[in-house]
Amino acid sequence: MTTPASPASTASAAATGAPVADAPRRRSRRTADLTFIVGLVLVGIVVVLALVSFVWTPHPPTQPDAAGRLQGMSAAHPFGTDRYGRDTLTWIMLGARVTLLVGIVAVGIAMLIGVPLGVLAGMTRARWLSGLIMRGNDLLLAFPALLLAIVFSAVFGPGTGPAMAALGIAAIPAFARVARSGTLQIMGREYIAAARTANRTPLQIAIQHVVPNIAGLIIVQASVTFALSVLAEAGLSFLGLGTQPPTPSWGRMLQESQQFLGSRPELAIWPGLFIAIAVLGFNLLGDGLRDRLDPTLRGRS
Repeated sequence: MTTPASPASTASAAATGAPVADAPRRRSRRTADLTFIVGLVLVGIVVVLALVSFVWTPHPPTQPDAAGRLQGMSAAHPFGTDRYGRDTLTWIMLGARVTLLVGIVAVGIAMLIGVPLGVLAGMTRARWLSGLIMRGNDLLLAFPALLLAIVFSAVFGPGTGPAMAALGIAAIPAFARVARSGTLQIMGREYIAAARTANRTPLQIAIQHVVPNIAGLIIVQASVTFALSVLAEAGLSFLGLGTQPPTPSWGRMLQESQQFLGSRPELAIWPGLFIAIAVLGFNLLGDGLRDRLDPTLRGRS
């Protein structure tokens, strides 16, 4: 049952010549646009910090200053200094590099393996092959990223590389499921039947028709996985399984600040804030991209 429009809104719509039903659609579109813009701005902050750190930092990153340790916020040190006298803003900027690197590599591993498997499972007419791929995905889902990271750390030693590999492998099932779901929808379209009639090979159909039409779903999944990777890397570094000294890491900055929570809480606030900015930014960006790239949602908004 639909709710009748109020007389005021009906009169306004009639005066402007716009349908009454267009008003909620416009509001939904504005909300989606705002979500996308806010996510883009938050992600942009992290990206700018990482890029600027390659050419400039407020202070040398590895130069301790015993006389300047645990200083508060000032003009010389906007975010203060840590227990070694190192500039916190400098370490936040350098930590942004690690955050983006981990996300890019983890998403790249998951996408390069998961998407082809999902497309193959959705296109193949051999049910046993599709079932084998998806049951393999289910088996991989039984190993969460943290458990894989612990195993990789035990085998290869703790570090950024094993953490990135573990996060990427753990995210493969999500990409495979999204790619398979999108491929199954595409395979029922008329242009796929026309391509088969024209004797196109399965590889040609996948490259020319399937992948371009599921690209939006993959981009959205990549954004969400990026946010999860940022959070997971911070957690692994906090536990000592991720990025190792002297490479800056937001998660390890949080771990090192625990003993100073009573006297210098900003040492934990700054890395925690930027972890939240990165995770929230990529999540909002994923939501905004979903609304922009998914034609079914776009039609309803």
